[in-house]
Amino acid sequence: MINPRRTWISRMGRLSLLMLVASSVGAQTPNPALIVLEKDDNTLAIVDPASLKIVGRVPAGPDPHEVASSPDGKLAYISNYGGSDSAFHTISVVDLTAQKALPPIDLGALHSPHGLVFAGGELYFTAETDKVAGRYDPATQTIDWLIGTGQDRTHMIVVSATLDRVFTSNVSSGTISIIEQVSAPMPGFGPPPGGTRKTWRVTNVPAGRGSEGFDLSPDGREIWAANAQDGTVTIIDVATKKATQTFPIPIRGNRLKFTPDGERVLVSGGPSGSSGTNLVILDAVSHKEVRRFDFGGGSAGILVVPDGSRAYVAVSGKDKVAVVDLKRLEIDEYIATGRGPDGLAWAERK
Repeated sequence: MINPRRTWISRMGRLSLLMLVASSVGAQTPNPALIVLEKDDNTLAIVDPASLKIVGRVPAGPDPHEVASSPDGKLAYISNYGGSDSAFHTISVVDLTAQKALPPIDLGALHSPHGLVFAGGELYFTAETDKVAGRYDPATQTIDWLIGTGQDRTHMIVVSATLDRVFTSNVSSGTISIIEQVSAPMPGFGPPPGGTRKTWRVTNVPAGRGSEGFDLSPDGREIWAANAQDGTVTIIDVATKKATQTFPIPIRGNRLKFTPDGERVLVSGGPSGSSGTNLVILDAVSHKEVRRFDFGGGSAGILVVPDGSRAYVAVSGKDKVAVVDLKRLEIDEYIATGRGPDGLAWAERK
């Protein structure tokens, strides 16, 4: 005969065990956390920045390339890329506290999502196959903005602090798109007031062959674009929408980031010519080289922490992440990862 009391106790025991396991998993996620996409393993690794140890892994969906943390630091969003003619059309979502995958975002007819960035509480993304930039609202779970660039391989994306400018790099076209919100006259209506509407204007500015990694200076005045096929950097003036200078660097750069103070620029990639350089740090004013690093393999994603003290660089070719002290300009340590680390993000729970 089944003892109801014993059954109830058994069930309660299992429930307590499950709650304990869930609690311990949540406790393993540090605050803040470094999150690393292990591209070739289709996983997201959660790293404790204090110990530099991986404390958890979560499935990241097919061919994960870029990752962005939600403003509250609780969720990670991951682009499932697959190449510029891919059938992939999802953005994976991960609960960082519970360390589990959530249902992905289905982009429908939009394919090859790649670049990701949060701005104004919404997730901006690119879809390469369709040559577009878009915006997803997590609150309504809808795509509420979409615009075409008319360029090939619309790849990475940056949004201005004022939210009225969106920038994309277009790798095969070798351009940077400046997408700005403007007031335009409405046909059939007279002059203002009441005769204008808000719309978006796209200006495609030539950069260099293979322009891919790029960033907007913290003051919003300049775009720096790394041209991987040329081994150069192009500087674009945002106000005039024109390139002002292109200069060589000792690397075929595929990612580029400003430090928060705007004083330095980091470019990662593969070596150019006989150089063994995988990261070069440039002075943002003089444009001269400050320091270069050889990590022993081609590098990709760059993350500069909010206080500017450290940079994490994904060394995709050697399955590790380099930790660079930006004050001493020295390598502090390497974090061993799974195969092909690439996209990086910083998750700080609020």
